Amino acid sequence: MSMRTPLGRVRGLGSAKSGTEHWWLQRVTAISNIPLVIFLVIFVIRHLGASRAEIVASISNPFVAILLALTFVSVLWHMRLGLQVVIEDYVHGHVAKFAALLANSFVTALLGVAALYAILKMSFGL
Repeated sequence: MSMRTPLGRVRGLGSAKSGTEHWWLQRVTAISNIPLVIFLVIFVIRHLGASRAEIVASISNPFVAILLALTFVSVLWHMRLGLQVVIEDYVHGHVAKFAALLANSFVTALLGVAALYAILKMSFGL
């Protein structure tokens, strides 16, 4: 016995099958954020009071630059996924929800591009 309505059966509507993937991505980014954010906190604490030249010298190390880039990508991706859930659950109205989801994606992308640009610029010593 199917729990779907006759119209749902005709249209083939059912589970979107994307909730599990979203849930897993949020958990994976949360787990990856643990060591990456610890690295970021240690990096910031070690460079408190450092000059710009000292920070640029540290970021010019490829290992440090890659870890910083991974940190920002992971944190921003996790942020986007989390805000998407909040928007989908609490913003009502199709236009407002669409605008909020679009803004969420664009702001996250803008922050990511800015962070990666800054890291790349400093890692190449410019």
